[in-house]
Amino acid sequence: MNLRRLWAIVLKELRQLRRDRITLAMILLVPIVQLILFGYAINLNLRGLAAGIADQANTAGSRVVVMDMIATGVIAPVAEARTPEELVAMLRRGDINVGIAIPPDFERRKADGSEAVQVMVDGSDTSVQGAAAQLAQLPLASIVGIGEAPLASTPPTRPVSVVAFYNPERRSAVNIVPGLIGVILTMTLVLFTAVAIVRERERGNMELLIATPLSRSELMLGKVLPYVVIGFVQTSVILALGVFLFAVPIRGSLLEVYVASGLLILANLTLGLLISTRARSQFQAMQMTFFVFLPSILLSGFMFPYAGMPALAQWFAEVLPLTHFLRLVRGIMLRGASLAELWLDAIALLVFTAVMMSAAILRFRKRLD
Repeated sequence: MNLRRLWAIVLKELRQLRRDRITLAMILLVPIVQLILFGYAINLNLRGLAAGIADQANTAGSRVVVMDMIATGVIAPVAEARTPEELVAMLRRGDINVGIAIPPDFERRKADGSEAVQVMVDGSDTSVQGAAAQLAQLPLASIVGIGEAPLASTPPTRPVSVVAFYNPERRSAVNIVPGLIGVILTMTLVLFTAVAIVRERERGNMELLIATPLSRSELMLGKVLPYVVIGFVQTSVILALGVFLFAVPIRGSLLEVYVASGLLILANLTLGLLISTRARSQFQAMQMTFFVFLPSILLSGFMFPYAGMPALAQWFAEVLPLTHFLRLVRGIMLRGASLAELWLDAIALLVFTAVMMSAAILRFRKRLD
């Protein structure tokens, strides 16, 4: 063992790392990003769930009940409704996570000690369902009365009942399988196209492409279209396994599930192409893909609840295609919503695709340097 030769190799590797900016960024930024995401953005203690209120009683007592629930911090009112049916429609569209329904005979129910308030929860997200269930355990003085104690012979009553829609059994597979469609499409398709242009350079095929009359747009689209088919094949496999192995329901239109998947496929492929125009090697392309995949899986709402994130993290999550796809696919499959009702997230994916594709075309040059 010659220490001088060994030191020369070590010095050579250190200099190579210093010149490789992407690898150097991975060394420094990965621990920083993970620390910020897990320490700041990830919050399992949900607060401020979007809530709709349908106070049909509209009495002083019912208003106090609503204020008591808001004071807990678990819910934050964002909409009002006239009937419980309107609350159910809001839940289906994803406008709210929780609906508070107070019947017209609230005062009579309160006097009888029977169920006086109903909390409707979007059970397609089990974490939201668990957080909203806390409302049924609260000792609401406005309902049971301050200082009142039930007689020993009186059975205990629950003045607040929680009704979970779309996943009353709280099966995790119902929530996870639709999200896995987006996670797998993001993980594979971004990587496939991220190495597309780089692979042509490394294999020496770029010279042939330069000699062809292909325009930049034609070359980019030609790189994307084959992977669209691959994306739909992956979607079909996940859907089939989810339905037959885990009994995941498809309450909405199957065609609209594929349309939503197609929007995510195009968004991921164009993002991968943009990465491919920046990377200088396949290894760099994979490194840059990791920077996209890590925040996508952590901030989109797949692993951790979106409602529990601080506002800054939610703003960043809105840029990620997976965030919008999860709302689409869970809304269609689990809540029976339509694309027309979820049009905002569909438009967001189309805009993302157009921006990424335009940037990739502008960055690509048919030359070797």
